[in-house]
Amino acid sequence: MPTLAETLADLSGAGREPGGAACLVRRGEVVDEAWTGTRDGTTPWTPDTLVLCYSVAKPMAALAVLSVVAEGLLDLEEPVASLWPEYAARGKAATTVRQVLAHQAGQPAFPPAAADLPFDDRDGLVALLAAAAPEHEPGTAVAEHALTYGHLLDELVRRAAGEPLADRFARIVAPHGWDLHLSLAPADLDRVADVVPLDATWPGSILDEPSWGAVLSRPAGLLDPAVVNTARWRTTAFSAISLHASARGLALLQADLVEPDGALATLLGPTLHATLVTGQAAGRDRVLGRDVTWTLGYQRDLLPDPTRVEVGMGGVGGAAAWSRLGEDGYGAAYVSRGLGDGERVDAIDEAVLAIARERWNTF
Repeated sequence: MPTLAETLADLSGAGREPGGAACLVRRGEVVDEAWTGTRDGTTPWTPDTLVLCYSVAKPMAALAVLSVVAEGLLDLEEPVASLWPEYAARGKAATTVRQVLAHQAGQPAFPPAAADLPFDDRDGLVALLAAAAPEHEPGTAVAEHALTYGHLLDELVRRAAGEPLADRFARIVAPHGWDLHLSLAPADLDRVADVVPLDATWPGSILDEPSWGAVLSRPAGLLDPAVVNTARWRTTAFSAISLHASARGLALLQADLVEPDGALATLLGPTLHATLVTGQAAGRDRVLGRDVTWTLGYQRDLLPDPTRVEVGMGGVGGAAAWSRLGEDGYGAAYVSRGLGDGERVDAIDEAVLAIARERWNTF
């Protein structure tokens, strides 16, 4: 049975892991955890090292919105424009909160004018979304809102609950010791890993793809280590992709997600908790170029060998966090400072499955 430590060692030995960590949690207990490499080329990685996880942020942003719904301050079927009147422009008047959460709002990319805005001009970026026409009629297709997701949801939280989404998320995770941050406090900056490309194709191989270039290049620089390794980026809430996390923090949250009496179930109530793990919209995603089932925050997959249902989310750099649903459920996560090579998470998942078979699962 390969351990997570052995798997990370293999990746490191193959030159595919400059620094990272993996963790498996079941029923609130860490089953296996390992880390390797450094966070900056010199300083050893430690269990509390944080690193940018890109789109693994999206379910965290969705969780914050669902907590507002649970408080009765927002309704999933409510038109976005009922809270945000400017959003009704150019065919978006009927767009619902549910459609935004399920990547059906038709705004997978910021408008071209966003290329001239700095990433931390939140108000300017939000105004562009309000004024823009959707790329498809809301509710008729799915297209991952790669960079726009957090700004749309943040504006909803601000208007419904009177606070930034990142602040609400911080209040949700802090009592449970889940080391997850949509924007970093200055005190945490000294434990963040610097991200580095794994090869010379980063980020050109992504930005040159027709389906990805527009959605990931506006505003500019968000795949550039020279930008995202700065304190300016790390302390900015760009909640579609700005999650800085430890592997343990992610795995603890993902393990709680499958518990019917866990903290998230208590926070949301049974109905909303179910929506977080149940498919809400499905089809060929116009950005991802493959069939996807979206919950209100996660991707949901029926996987073979062994047959299992998982909900999770990966980031463009290679990080991922996922939960196996059911009585034998668990939470797992992999984080890395190495940008690229999305297949690394497959190796971690294989180790997780082997550990699960050996320790508690009949499959």
